[in-house]
Amino acid sequence: MVLELSVAHGSVPFVSRFRLAPTTEQEAALLGLCSHTRFIWNLALEQWSMWRPGRRTASPGYNAQSAQLTEARAVNDWLRAGSQTVQQQALRDFGQAVENFYIGTHRRPTWRRAGVHEGFRVVGPQAERVERLSRKWGRVLVPKIGWVRFRITRALPAAKAYRITRDRSGRWHLAFAAIPEPIPAPGTGAVVGVDRGVVVSAALSTGEILAVPGLRCSERRRLLRLQRRLARARRGSNRRRRLRVAIAKVKARETDRRTNWAEQTSTDLARRFDVIGVEDLRIAQMTRSGRGTIGEPGRNVAQKAGLNRGILANAWGMLVTRLEQKAPGRVERVNPAYTSQTCSRCGVVDREARESQAAFRCRSCGYSANADVNAACNLAARSIAAGRAVTARRDPMTGSEKREPQLATSA
Repeated sequence: MVLELSVAHGSVPFVSRFRLAPTTEQEAALLGLCSHTRFIWNLALEQWSMWRPGRRTASPGYNAQSAQLTEARAVNDWLRAGSQTVQQQALRDFGQAVENFYIGTHRRPTWRRAGVHEGFRVVGPQAERVERLSRKWGRVLVPKIGWVRFRITRALPAAKAYRITRDRSGRWHLAFAAIPEPIPAPGTGAVVGVDRGVVVSAALSTGEILAVPGLRCSERRRLLRLQRRLARARRGSNRRRRLRVAIAKVKARETDRRTNWAEQTSTDLARRFDVIGVEDLRIAQMTRSGRGTIGEPGRNVAQKAGLNRGILANAWGMLVTRLEQKAPGRVERVNPAYTSQTCSRCGVVDREARESQAAFRCRSCGYSANADVNAACNLAARSIAAGRAVTARRDPMTGSEKREPQLATSA
């Protein structure tokens, strides 16, 4: 899973993730490095926030801030006890965040909070000091801490950067920055459409209905009890802290299941189809809060919040992101307009054809199908019409003939 602690750095995602197993002393030292990173980030953000258009002097860049960091370390024992490499990387990360904000690919950098944004990044020769101890265990050299063990669950990538993070449930992770190997196309010319929804996580033009596994009934009841107890706990108490960790552990299960579903589904689609058509949606804008401002408060805020939770819980963005990484050049983003109101058989657009959330019946030709599957068929057809679904070719060494794209639809 791509880590969400900070902004994206270039085009190399942090995807090869492993569970870190630090000792009690090492965990305290890791939290110290996280505190230094968060402190440096917030100081850089404060400097940048003080600049306004029209001021004669611009906000300091990385070189000026790095010199200021050297001076601060000379007079501050707490800061000097940390790794200068990690602290300088926090300044580089912030500079990248500002650049991403100006070019419009990311939102404005925000403050980092303790317990929420716990992590740091290591780049350069130090990131290459990784050793395999056995079939299941390895170790990584962390600046100012030493060798820390981690569990090996997949092949170790050849990476020149890694990130260490701690989630809210207290688990430590080690993620390497590596470009994943693309999954080869099957060469059959098959094209599939994927319609994402809130009730149905993903519907394929083949007729398959996929759903993200969530919490079980017993887990949801436990989560509700914990949340009620948290509401009665006194702020700052040890009881409240324990309840927050318990809630985070339950939610971590849901996150892990959602991530696992996105990984398995994207791998399966990349192996079975040559071209994958998906809706071109701006999920970040769709899931923004609808509260509005004091002067112009939002409308139907509770309903909008529920819709946002449904979109995020069904891993809309994660599924397409992993598809584009595993099948580069084979994912076609198409215009989603009227796909749920268009008959995939005769092409007639009728807003009354969708009788319910799950039922679609065309009043022109009488075709009936699942509404989400019908929309997925329209996506597959539009991906072919877009011109990017070119003829699939097999390995020229085999001598096989070319095959035209074939729309994968339900029988």
